[in-house]
Amino acid sequence: MKTVKAWAALKPHDKLQPFNYELPPMGTEEVEIEIDHCGLCHTDLAFINNEWGNIPFPLVPGHEIIGRIVELGEVAQSKGLKLGQTVGVGWNKESCQHCNPCIEGAHHLCSSLEQTIFGNYGGFAERIRTHWLWAVPVPEGLSRADAGPLFCAGITVFSPLMEYRIKPTDRVGVFGIGGLGHLALQFYHAWGCDVTAFSSTPSKYDAIKALGANHIVSSRNTSEWEALKGQFDLIVITLPVSMDWNKIIAMLSPKGRLHFVGIVYEPVPLSVVSLLVPQAEISASPGGSRSSLDKMLRFAAQHKIRPRAEHFPMSKVNEAIAYLETGKPNYRIVLDADFK
Repeated sequence: MKTVKAWAALKPHDKLQPFNYELPPMGTEEVEIEIDHCGLCHTDLAFINNEWGNIPFPLVPGHEIIGRIVELGEVAQSKGLKLGQTVGVGWNKESCQHCNPCIEGAHHLCSSLEQTIFGNYGGFAERIRTHWLWAVPVPEGLSRADAGPLFCAGITVFSPLMEYRIKPTDRVGVFGIGGLGHLALQFYHAWGCDVTAFSSTPSKYDAIKALGANHIVSSRNTSEWEALKGQFDLIVITLPVSMDWNKIIAMLSPKGRLHFVGIVYEPVPLSVVSLLVPQAEISASPGGSRSSLDKMLRFAAQHKIRPRAEHFPMSKVNEAIAYLETGKPNYRIVLDADFK
């Protein structure tokens, strides 16, 4: 048995504190990773605060993990992974490989999916174990220190490009230019799309342009939306807030899609007529498949797409959480492991 040092919330709304746990004997298909960096995500806050109502405690958060392989199970040794290799782990850590979604390549929709921080100890720790499939190699050209958020925010906004066959000629709108949205702008611009950013912060407009937005529109002044009726093939919602959904749907082109990647907890009231006439679609997605993760990472390396992140030592995790709660971080926060 190995003892792992970590940071954990012992109960909902608790500050994180030092926490030790034991790793069982190594499984044959497992990979053990020594963690170097781990992103701090709003979902980690939601889990710490038990916003979903069913979170097991003690909770070791962290699902944007970058580290080095230090041990491979007997079966995992034959899966193309090597000791010392830099890999990432995101929202998922194990899938069954035999249900219909897994057989079809949608391992992230596995009927018995094991999630990294739901019922398991996550990345605010020295080490973590995962099934070999979900230990994803980080390609050359990506900063190891900043790559962690790609495994959550990055794949979340990249996946719709793959799932819905978005074309380089498509017009895409992005609501909310924060942790998710700043990566969406980079990916969609590099994909070749004409990208409109919907933002409530005029002081960020120059930075938003630099991230790849072709146009910027207020996300609060709905009168600015009138001229955009019928314009967008895809509108992506990264915000967790309610908005005037029918006015947003009115901006979709025929057969356009409104897609949610931000978790809106309140019900979304819609007029069926607003969907019927343009034959519009509404969808949502939870991250992406392992195949999409690999493609996303290669695409990010090729086009020099990177998360904008501020760094804290992991020992100052509570300061990082308090800072995230202010809404002031420059897009993402990454914790650098400092247990030794």
